[in-house]
Amino acid sequence: MKSFETDMLAILPRLKRYARSLSASHADADDLVQDCLEKAFARRETWRGENLQGWLMTILTNLNRNRLRQAIATPHMVDYDAAGAVAAEHAESDPLARDRIAAALDRLHPDQRAVLMLVVVEGYAYGEVATMLEIPAGTVMSRLSRARRTLAAILEGGNIVEFRRNT
Repeated sequence: MKSFETDMLAILPRLKRYARSLSASHADADDLVQDCLEKAFARRETWRGENLQGWLMTILTNLNRNRLRQAIATPHMVDYDAAGAVAAEHAESDPLARDRIAAALDRLHPDQRAVLMLVVVEGYAYGEVATMLEIPAGTVMSRLSRARRTLAAILEGGNIVEFRRNT
């Protein structure tokens, strides 16, 4: 029988990917994951024994929301690492493409980015994401649709290169 800790270790790479998609830097993402794991261990008794991954993603999402609220209440400068927003296990072969995708993801609204990462990268169903983010499934679908459209528009706009002829 697997232990709580072993199961958490298996989920850790997905937590890190998701945290990086929500955070401004790798360091912020690591802090977010650490806080999530600390909170999960402290509240281990509240876990009902089903869907540990969903429970941890919900904790991570709520911690991120609290950080964003706190940042709004107490504004400060953030050292931003644009590559930190890319949620992929394997590095893109073209570093310029990776940077373009990271910059495009950064321009998404945080709610849209969270839904996009959970559905597209992590592979969660709409209902699971709705439960994790505590929003209706219809809201998940609309945020995902808007995120995809916005991301496509941003990336498409970056492909235009003007050439001027000297006449």
